[in-house]
Amino acid sequence: MAKNTFSTLTLAIGAICVTSAARADDSNVFTLGQITVTAPRIDTVLGDATVSQEEVWNFNLNTLDEAVKLVPGVTSNFDSNGRRNEHDIFVRGYGRWQVPLSIDGIRVYLPADNRLDYNRFLTQDLAEIQIRKGYASVLDGPGGLGGAINLVTRKPTRAFESSFQSEAMFGNEGYEGWSSTLSLGTRQDNYYAQASGSYLDRDHWSLSNDFRPTAMENGGERDGSATKDWRVNVKVGFTPNETDEYSLSYTRQEGEKGAPLQVFNNPPNPPNSYWTWPWWDTDSIYFLSHTQLSDSSYLKTRLFYNTFDNALWAYDDATYTTQSLNGRFRSSYDDNGYGGSVEAGMSLSESNILKGSIHYRVDEHRERDLNRPTSPAFAAMEPWTGRKEHTWSVALEDTMQFTSQLSAVFGVSYDKNELKEATDYTVARGVFSYSTGDSDAVNGQAAVYWRYNDAAQLHASISSRSRFPTNFERFSTRFGNAVPNPDLESERGVNYEIGWESGTQWQTTTLAATVFYNDISDMIQTVIVQVSPQLTQTQNVGDGEAYGVELSADTQLTDQLRIGANYTYLHREVTDALQPGLRPAGTPTHQGLVFVSYQPIPQLTIMPNLELADDRWSDNGTGRFVEVGQYKLANLQVQYRANEAWELAVGARNLLDENYQLAFGYPEQGRTYYAKFKLDF
Repeated sequence: MAKNTFSTLTLAIGAICVTSAARADDSNVFTLGQITVTAPRIDTVLGDATVSQEEVWNFNLNTLDEAVKLVPGVTSNFDSNGRRNEHDIFVRGYGRWQVPLSIDGIRVYLPADNRLDYNRFLTQDLAEIQIRKGYASVLDGPGGLGGAINLVTRKPTRAFESSFQSEAMFGNEGYEGWSSTLSLGTRQDNYYAQASGSYLDRDHWSLSNDFRPTAMENGGERDGSATKDWRVNVKVGFTPNETDEYSLSYTRQEGEKGAPLQVFNNPPNPPNSYWTWPWWDTDSIYFLSHTQLSDSSYLKTRLFYNTFDNALWAYDDATYTTQSLNGRFRSSYDDNGYGGSVEAGMSLSESNILKGSIHYRVDEHRERDLNRPTSPAFAAMEPWTGRKEHTWSVALEDTMQFTSQLSAVFGVSYDKNELKEATDYTVARGVFSYSTGDSDAVNGQAAVYWRYNDAAQLHASISSRSRFPTNFERFSTRFGNAVPNPDLESERGVNYEIGWESGTQWQTTTLAATVFYNDISDMIQTVIVQVSPQLTQTQNVGDGEAYGVELSADTQLTDQLRIGANYTYLHREVTDALQPGLRPAGTPTHQGLVFVSYQPIPQLTIMPNLELADDRWSDNGTGRFVEVGQYKLANLQVQYRANEAWELAVGARNLLDENYQLAFGYPEQGRTYYAKFKLDF
């Protein structure tokens, strides 16, 4: 698990130009697919903003929502709207609508609602996961109000290489499922080719033995918890020289899932709660390039075409066999997006580099419902309706090296969203159109870095970013339970951060500490506008704030013993809200993780870890907020590595079989076990 304890700060501006996107010969990280790094940060297991392939294996982090727990300030949560069985990620309190997700720098965007389910994104075949908190460079495009998450795929480093790993999962009720990952690649003098794929098939997961059965859930195997996901990534690249690279990639991801029911009877599950997603599929083809124009200038391009196909089926009852009652349906999405970006940079002097980027994308959503499909007398297919929007951004970023120790980065961008089409359908009105229009925003950010010795650095930053509301927030009727708000305005976050990092000064110890404050204006939230029958609407409810502290430490006490820990304090609140009692849901105030890595012999590693969190707010389904989510999860992995080629591991999560919930009425997994191996050759 050893890493470099500190990355060397780039001092030569010309070198910055080259290293911003040039290929890395000794790493399997696909550097063309990385998002912008404004300055190097400390390299530590529980403090770094990058989760490596090695850490995914060591902590058994098979999905994205699991992997982020290694990064302080980042929280995964079961969506408060548990009916959809979605997992969200919060970065310092910002959720999936404020923190864009990308694969190799190409944004994953769902034009209908952008309700990304992070449990659908597998991690075993990735090279790394980049997480930007608070400050995400304007060069990477619009939408990064609260940061950014980027999944970086692998790139081969040898003439021939392959890797295979597989895992079997067990719980309190026995066998639960399995997963496998395969990667093949070749690296030649002027080209490379890479193919990888991951598959996860979970028949069910099991509740804690401490769970008390209810009328909606009898315990044991969690009803509706089956999932199936797979992803493939194929890329070919041309590297004509040491600086230039041109790559064409294709990623295909498919998933299907059920939706466990809320287990309590007060409040009861709505009648229309028996949902499944028979497919949740997305794919992307993209071209990435880096061209060194001269010793002091470069050009990067990204071109992409994405699709998203999704189906939601609503059934009559828990048998999931008929769809005949009023309000039952088969809803289908057929979405696509395309566009690209150009980034260029040049050294204006030995101490100054200027970069600029232009982003443009078109997103189109199409949907229709087949209502009451198993009722011959009432079955009816609605016509296609949808939305179409154009989004573009122009950005500049200037990096200045004042001294060998002091540098600064300044960025500004202009973003614009143009809604070209917005149609909907009701039986009474037929197909009709909402009013369309434009929104724009100016963003600015600055960061200062002081490397006061070879092993330590101080930094401070401020970032003012906006994000445009989604089509879901503006137009969705939530199956007749919400009022559209076409005039919904953008929200803005101003994020402040001061941080300290120290590495090799203590030889075997790395430490980091950060304080942050987020000032949110025109916050977008769902509020109740009518009590009986209940109707909601997405509104700019007022302002909000989030502030906190992040701490991390990692030390090699002896040749055999390593320990690490991180801790996050996060306070969030909504101010000047339109609805009294509105709470920011989904994040605990205190959260931490501690691990120990013990090697009694070089081949054997014993890794216990403990995850800790206190309560978080959750909507109980009636518009009231309750506190849930406190947990202490003891986990363990024991791994044996005979040589560089193969490794075995067994482990367990939630060893104490704690019964807990992250959203009201939706208990989490009890004790689980796994056995896995990997083979590299």
